[in-house]
Amino acid sequence: MNAVTTTPTTTPTRPPLTRADRCDRCPAAARVRAVLPAGELLFCGHHGRAHHDRLLASGAVVEPPGALVE
Repeated sequence: MNAVTTTPTTTPTRPPLTRADRCDRCPAAARVRAVLPAGELLFCGHHGRAHHDRLLASGAVVEPPGALVE
């Protein structure tokens, strides 16, 4: 009898942002992660809001969810 084992699949998790993480547009602390197919971008709240529409149009997933909602 052959036993078939399955391994549960999990979604890769990203580490939480830390004080060392910086915005990709300025030296401010990163508050938002935008995950794109080609990689990720980190933004402060100001630049995250400024680029929000373009990020979503590019298919980015914004983490944490709702971070840019006022």
